Amino acid sequence: MMLAETIATTPPVTPAQATAEAQIIGRHIAVDFDHSGRRQRVLQSVNIAIPRGSFVSLIGPSGCGKSTLLKVLAGLVMPTEGSVTVDGIAPEEAAKNRIIGLVFQEATLLPWKNAIENAAFLLMTADESIAKSEAFGRAEAMLKLVGLVGAEKKMPSQLSGGMKQRVAIARALALDPQVLLMDEPFGALDAITREEMSECLLDIWERTGKTIVLVTHSIDEAVFLSNEVHVMGTGPARIIETLPITVARPRGEDSYSEPAFKAAEKRLRGLLIESHRRTS
Repeated sequence: MMLAETIATTPPVTPAQATAEAQIIGRHIAVDFDHSGRRQRVLQSVNIAIPRGSFVSLIGPSGCGKSTLLKVLAGLVMPTEGSVTVDGIAPEEAAKNRIIGLVFQEATLLPWKNAIENAAFLLMTADESIAKSEAFGRAEAMLKLVGLVGAEKKMPSQLSGGMKQRVAIARALALDPQVLLMDEPFGALDAITREEMSECLLDIWERTGKTIVLVTHSIDEAVFLSNEVHVMGTGPARIIETLPITVARPRGEDSYSEPAFKAAEKRLRGLLIESHRRTS
């Protein structure tokens, strides 16, 4: 079955389905970095279990280790202590097997390639045996999924910031990963574009059923998108609370005014304020 057909027929993921099985498991994760010749602990005793098919956000003060934790889950940073598994194997192996896809704040598109060429690039690099027509077919399907129909031939210089991020997401999705790890992908976008991208990402999650882990500074974004939010504190960084999000699905513009949304927003804001006070 073609990837586009799979996406078209994948039913939306319900919260009950999302909590059925832990796909990503981190146990007692600690990370030390060297700073000016001194050893500094940046993550301390982090335990995390991310259910298969769920949408999970990591939120916390700037510099609290959210991105470091995401990189540990991705296999880009090795923990000093503890362990991580993705589908029962080490994350670096999961990445090699194209189980994990990554999206960062900077789209980093190749300026000499158009949108569809950029979207196909990682797939063609990862699988040199794949026919160009098949790679471009997948890339075209992913560009359609992220709402870029008609922009396939545009160069990066012709794309807005939001459009570039859509291409970056399509590029990651073209690999058909089971897990999508996203490090503040909308951080550099204006407020309206950011809201549009949040809605786009929610639609992708509902259509594909992938496990998504998002690092964000936005409380509203975390509540709007997530099944649960892991709140991180500093000194050294750890998860101080995991908050289930009970806002009804499907979610849309009206979700922001729901009592459950406002309650979750208030709780997260209080936790972040308290975390800031402890470090100020």
